[in-house]
Amino acid sequence: MSKLSRREFVYMMAVLGAAPVFANSHTRMTNTNKLEDYYKLKPFGNVRLMHMTDSHAQLLPVYFREPSVNLGLHSNFGKPPHIVGEKFLDYFGIKGNKRLEYALTCVNFEKHAKVMGRTGGFAQIKTVVDFLKNNFGKEKTLLLDGGDTWQGSATALYTRGKDMVGAMNLLGVDVAVGHWEFTYKAQEVLDNVKELNAEFLAQNVKVKEDALFEETDIAKQAYDQDEGYAFKPYTIKKLGNARVAIIGQAFPYTTIANPQRFIPDWTFSINDDGMQELVDEVRESEKPDAVIVLSHNGYDTDKKMAQVVTGIDFIMGGHTHDGVPEAVPVKNDGGVTYVCNAGSNGKFLNVLDLDIQNGKIKDFKFTLLPIFSDIVPEDAAMKKYIKDVRAPFLKELTREIATTENTLFRRGNFNGSWDQIICDALMDVKGADISLSPGFRWGTSVMPGQAITFDDLMTQTAMTYPETYARDISGKDIKNILEDVADNLFNPDPFFQQGGDMVRTGGISYKINPIAKMGERISDITLTKSGEKLEASKSYKVAGWSTVGAKSPGEPVWETVETYLKNVKHIANLKVDTPDIVGVKGNPGII
Repeated sequence: MSKLSRREFVYMMAVLGAAPVFANSHTRMTNTNKLEDYYKLKPFGNVRLMHMTDSHAQLLPVYFREPSVNLGLHSNFGKPPHIVGEKFLDYFGIKGNKRLEYALTCVNFEKHAKVMGRTGGFAQIKTVVDFLKNNFGKEKTLLLDGGDTWQGSATALYTRGKDMVGAMNLLGVDVAVGHWEFTYKAQEVLDNVKELNAEFLAQNVKVKEDALFEETDIAKQAYDQDEGYAFKPYTIKKLGNARVAIIGQAFPYTTIANPQRFIPDWTFSINDDGMQELVDEVRESEKPDAVIVLSHNGYDTDKKMAQVVTGIDFIMGGHTHDGVPEAVPVKNDGGVTYVCNAGSNGKFLNVLDLDIQNGKIKDFKFTLLPIFSDIVPEDAAMKKYIKDVRAPFLKELTREIATTENTLFRRGNFNGSWDQIICDALMDVKGADISLSPGFRWGTSVMPGQAITFDDLMTQTAMTYPETYARDISGKDIKNILEDVADNLFNPDPFFQQGGDMVRTGGISYKINPIAKMGERISDITLTKSGEKLEASKSYKVAGWSTVGAKSPGEPVWETVETYLKNVKHIANLKVDTPDIVGVKGNPGII
């Protein structure tokens, strides 16, 4: 293990001396004061499932600030993951535990980052995964990847996701699902799946009937043309003496949230009825000891699926980037299904240990393990792989563009500071009155005093449809855009929450009531420069990027933002345009 300073040692001992115990959880580590035991879990059960998700192609360790706004409404009010900051620490009983405070919340983020440094990193994850496999028994262990792995960095974009396929193979991923994986062209997705050693599953991705009828090249490569499955829907894994079924669930709204033009032959859906039929069929024909759904639905959607589908033991979820340190029980007509999530950007690894006896799960232990890259040694083979895959682009990636005094981040229901820079850049470079930027959750953080490199910029913008636009839009249509996205985010029914977070805005302020009815959430839209109210009948020049329908005509957004940053040179006193949020008094999902 790496050597630590005295100051860092004090932080480490705070964790070792105050390891929390949640329901059905391991303690965070064995009861010793040895640093090498940090990731050693007490022996339990006879099957181990490890789960990571939403790494967004971050091969190297990163800074990543957790949200200060993650609103839970209606039936999800005050329930994980919709608890932030100090309230999160109180809820899980981890106040005073500096390591977990840093990993799981935005509390004292800058202070902790100075001491503990970055988190994640595939070379560090590889070390932890191998340790946990060898410690438990490789033949009884499975590694699951919940998707959003092939997108989010310059190298992933340049290699069309192949850098991450190689990293997953070296890491030893056994089963995977997808979402942003489908923002490459369909043939590129299929080619990557062929190179992937893991089984790529999706019970809810079907081939269109007309594509099957016309026998398109993509349709011919379907896993099951008779049933219409584009990919294998489930797999059975023999782990020791146990048989475990893994069912795949891709992001159900891929062709709404992302361009269908890249994958025209495939359809995506929740397919909860199909899920129930498949679970019943697998239970009846395969007689597994456990049924696990590897999902990219998003946390609240997974909870609803756990309510309406019976026979699932655990849903290992992703998409919403929530690090939740417990397996949350959800009651349904058949009993209880537990819902888990493993955060994002390589910060966490879920470890689910099952005690399987007489054909069913007798008990389990669940642990959300943060990956602290400062105390985990790098795996030599993975370190070399990352160095080699970045080498052709290294000069471009490390090129410094500007500097910052502000923490730059993107995470939460509304504008982050990185989002604001993008919005300001669009208005400035395009000469627009208003700017709109998608409510993406992916993107790492830059700390005060750091140089902003091209690599940093690409963690916010690297995608296959980055083109910008500037066009006239009426005030009425601007309001309708805000209302539509707000309904995607705050619809009372999780099955209708079809996007990311709220669209980020520049040049306007507005009031939002998340608990209001559709079409009535947005009011008092005002131009920030003039203070004038937005007029429904008037046209405004609006700049944006990432159009889901037709391709926009402008340059990639990273060029727009780089032009702006080079002109600004230094980010200081950045004002983030946060809307006036009403109707959320007492909500623990907002600081």
